[in-house]
Amino acid sequence: MTTDTQTIEQVVFDSLERFGAEREQISRAASFEELNIDSLDLAELSQIVESEFGVELTSSDVATVKTVGDAVDLVAGRA
Repeated sequence: MTTDTQTIEQVVFDSLERFGAEREQISRAASFEELNIDSLDLAELSQIVESEFGVELTSSDVATVKTVGDAVDLVAGRA
């Protein structure tokens, strides 16, 4: 199975929306802080990414991502 950035983006955007972020506000440039995504949401997002794409994100990885695009690129780089 090939994992392209668009697929990863879709999963991340959908997950953020489920966590309560407004769909119109979700973009690659949006910060997790702007979207009111907290560390528990990010921990859950990393579990979703691992089950969907087989990419494990450590807590230090999660600590370095500030924007939605950072997260998508990190996953894409490891998928």
